Amino acid sequence: MSKSLVSSHEAGPFMQKVDERSDAAIAAGALLPVEAHEVTLECDGLPFRIRHVKALEQKQAMPGGPRDPDFNPFLPPDPELTVGPVGEHHLAILNKYPVSPRHLVLARKEFAEQTTPLELKDFQALAHILCASGGLGFYNGGAPAGASQRHKHVQWVPATADNASLRIFRSALDPDAREHTVFIHLQLPMRHCFVRVLAGQGLDETRSAQSMLLGYERALETLQLKPDEQGHLPPTNMLVEDGWMLVVPRSKEHFADVSLNALSFAGVLYVRAQEQIDAIREAGPLAALAAVACPV
Repeated sequence: MSKSLVSSHEAGPFMQKVDERSDAAIAAGALLPVEAHEVTLECDGLPFRIRHVKALEQKQAMPGGPRDPDFNPFLPPDPELTVGPVGEHHLAILNKYPVSPRHLVLARKEFAEQTTPLELKDFQALAHILCASGGLGFYNGGAPAGASQRHKHVQWVPATADNASLRIFRSALDPDAREHTVFIHLQLPMRHCFVRVLAGQGLDETRSAQSMLLGYERALETLQLKPDEQGHLPPTNMLVEDGWMLVVPRSKEHFADVSLNALSFAGVLYVRAQEQIDAIREAGPLAALAAVACPV
């Protein structure tokens, strides 16, 4: 594992456990090491990166893997990938197909559908990691939003120079905005909203979880997203990092055969083949994102 890629201020006891589990899992062949190369494309002044991650090729090829309704990697999780409990309701599990070192899945201990709205317990799990280590929490709400598993889970990646981050939009967001203020970014040609929330390193976990939940509910209200009679939301991505949450309704998963999940809306589009880079370059990153989101 490339510990040098991860900033040292995140190396608390929990992250040390993550590193130890990662090293053991890679040695045992249970976890794929991160191997990637990338190109940078600027679009309307916003820097996007297209990363070719080899692990995604293997994920696509795995039998009984993603999208198999009879396959649930979280119930029970692979013990070689399991870091341990995060609060009462979640387990931290190493993502078998990581896009970065320390890429974590925070999965519910009991089954719930991925397409149901996030609850306080989900934001409590995210707050536990975000308040201690910063980084980006995200959620792929359903297959059209990039989710490969039905079992309810959120994910987390650390704050490194290589990773997806909402900081590419920060210059257009008012740092003095009051909590739960809603912003629309004029450069994003799709339905979306940013919400000011208490989230990030050094904050109180309980207060942060409550703030994120209320911010999420404010975003759903703003975007007029409501559960159906079965309790399922329309496909939606949620990202939260360092004081801001972004929610994006989705229309479909793929652009030019590229599966785009929440991280694509934070400046990094992950691909599994070189030719997919060319397709995104030709269309432009913002056009690719607009093609899988809902129109304004």
